[in-house]
Amino acid sequence: MESPWVGTAIALVLLAGTAAGTLSVMRVPASWEPLVALVRAALQLAALSLILTGIISDPLWVAIGLVVMLAAAFGTAARRSRATGPDLIPLAVAMVAGPVVVIGVVFATGAVELSPRYTLAIGGIIIGNTMTIAILTRRLFREAAHQRWDEVEGWLALGATPWQSTRELARGAIRSALLPSIDQTRTTGIVVLPGAFVGAIFAGASPLEAGRFQLVVLAGILAAGAVSATLLLRLGGGVRQKPPAPEGAGAGRGG
Repeated sequence: MESPWVGTAIALVLLAGTAAGTLSVMRVPASWEPLVALVRAALQLAALSLILTGIISDPLWVAIGLVVMLAAAFGTAARRSRATGPDLIPLAVAMVAGPVVVIGVVFATGAVELSPRYTLAIGGIIIGNTMTIAILTRRLFREAAHQRWDEVEGWLALGATPWQSTRELARGAIRSALLPSIDQTRTTGIVVLPGAFVGAIFAGASPLEAGRFQLVVLAGILAAGAVSATLLLRLGGGVRQKPPAPEGAGAGRGG
């Protein structure tokens, strides 16, 4: 019988080719990125699988693993949102605060068993989603500030503080950045079959227990996202100079 790994490899190549090919036909910038992302994911998951075998029951190594995840997430968020210099401090505080609050609440209340295995699972999921929300928040905010700079500049000229002049833009950016997570939560069990739920089922949990775990995860994603997005813009949302044009703006159109 053909090895499932062979089928997996073929499926991955076909799916990655479909994604990259479709984007290339549409002339979407960086159409090769899905392929590169998939190759990186394969290598990183292979390394992670080997590492987890030795650390999943060791609290110290799990803690180190979470720190490494957080550092990688911070680096990705900084690069993707073009955060530099003074912008890095609010981003770092926001990305640490969200996961810490969620992990503290989840284990302090006994909603999830406090063990290295569950700490790694919850922490990894929350950190990954916090990274995505932080990137979206910062990019949406800076895009709004760039497009509505005349309005911001008008408030500044009237004596408003940088935060007061961009407060409404920040609220809109936070709301928009959280919408994908809110929509996923709303449609869970109807449109979306979440990974944590499926993973718990495959691990031998009952559907009821898997559902309880998934609810905790969804609530944690929303809480961490809200805390991180709010802190990110409350600490670094006040701008005195017009942000640069959003990435991709002004690019020439292909025929």
